Amino acid sequence: MLEDIRVGDTLIIPKGGIAWGTVTEAQPKRRMGRGGKLEIVMDSVRLVDGEKAALRATKEVQGGGHVGAMTAGIVAAGLLFWPAAPFFLFMHGKDISVAKGTEVPTFINGNFALDMAKFKPAAPTPAPVEAQVSNNAEVAVGSTPIGADIEVDGAFVGSTPSTITVATGDHTITVKKTGFVPWERTIKVSGGKIQISAELQASEGTQAQPAQ
Repeated sequence: MLEDIRVGDTLIIPKGGIAWGTVTEAQPKRRMGRGGKLEIVMDSVRLVDGEKAALRATKEVQGGGHVGAMTAGIVAAGLLFWPAAPFFLFMHGKDISVAKGTEVPTFINGNFALDMAKFKPAAPTPAPVEAQVSNNAEVAVGSTPIGADIEVDGAFVGSTPSTITVATGDHTITVKKTGFVPWERTIKVSGGKIQISAELQASEGTQAQPAQ
């Protein structure tokens, strides 16, 4: 197809769409200056919805010949008197070929009902919930003793034991409790669930508290 075929704003046949045809007559170049002949009948075309629509069109092309260069008298002389003009008797015309991009005016063969719903693009399917949260991961943070504050990248997010949700990437987890040395680790989160257990050490001059 040389151009898009539309009904209103709906595309029915795209530019460059595939059509089928049948060669109904093909003759090679012939003697006595007569050219070849090629006849093609268009059969059908593929629509956007995958269906085929019947077509009606015929393309007939003839190759160049030399008949016009010979007068009736010369041809007759060649037929009647063999020695007189054998050259013209064996002169051939030209073979014919149909060049790529040749335009063939074509029509739909009769009325053709269209189911317009099949030509409208489908609405995009919402991404699954799992895909929407695939950039997050869960981090379970525990500590000994329990009841310590949890900070992620310097922000308070809860107390141990707790499971927090963080985005994938690098994060600094800090666990703090009064009377204990702050515990800190940098972790790389790539998905799934991560388990962290912080063993807190008592600060100098502070008696360690038993685990609760």
